[in-house]
Amino acid sequence: MKKFSNIKALTFDLFGTILDLGGSLTPFIAQFLKSKGSEVSPEGFWGQWRGRQRIEQYQDTIMMLGHSGYLETARRGFVYTLRLNGVEASDEEVEHFMRAWQELSPFPEVLPALERLKSRYKLVILSNGNPHFLDYLAENRVRWDFDDIISVELAGAFKPHPGVYRRAARELGLEVSECLMVSANSFDVMGARACGYSAAFVNRYGLPYEDTPYLPDVTVTDFTELVDALLI
Repeated sequence: MKKFSNIKALTFDLFGTILDLGGSLTPFIAQFLKSKGSEVSPEGFWGQWRGRQRIEQYQDTIMMLGHSGYLETARRGFVYTLRLNGVEASDEEVEHFMRAWQELSPFPEVLPALERLKSRYKLVILSNGNPHFLDYLAENRVRWDFDDIISVELAGAFKPHPGVYRRAARELGLEVSECLMVSANSFDVMGARACGYSAAFVNRYGLPYEDTPYLPDVTVTDFTELVDALLI
């Protein structure tokens, strides 16, 4: 019996898993910092920003003041990281810079992998992103016709809130055990596994996994390895 024979849908994280955030945004960061006369490393700035955005998302969910949305937490994280590095910017400059998020591109091996996977599984985006933004990215940047695109806004909380994974399974008309989460973010894999999903950790960045009993069913470095693992 094949290991994943019960799986009917692959739910993909988008940001950092399908889309290359660092590779897409670092050139814009470099240009912005240069315009400000800052000598901060664009790569270092991105690392700080990415980490801060996750804190903003966790705070957003824990405080329960109303779901702010992905792009708003990204903006807050950007403003915080600017202040952390002593870089001054007006609200208008921040708003203009945030348009860089419209230019995200997928990792090069993603589309060939999706082409191979589509005959066996339903392929679904399950993302922290705003619904309209996810639609734009899928159509114009990834350029793939997914079977469904599910935003965490349905649950009103960011991943890894359990309501996100359970609501997604319900939207798909599936049991959680029939879904497999694919993510480059270990907290996402952990959250899905804790809810009864199977999960694949796409460890693109060579990072350690969480100290938790909720381990991935498979760990790979990219989507080419993912296909090999899921189609055995």
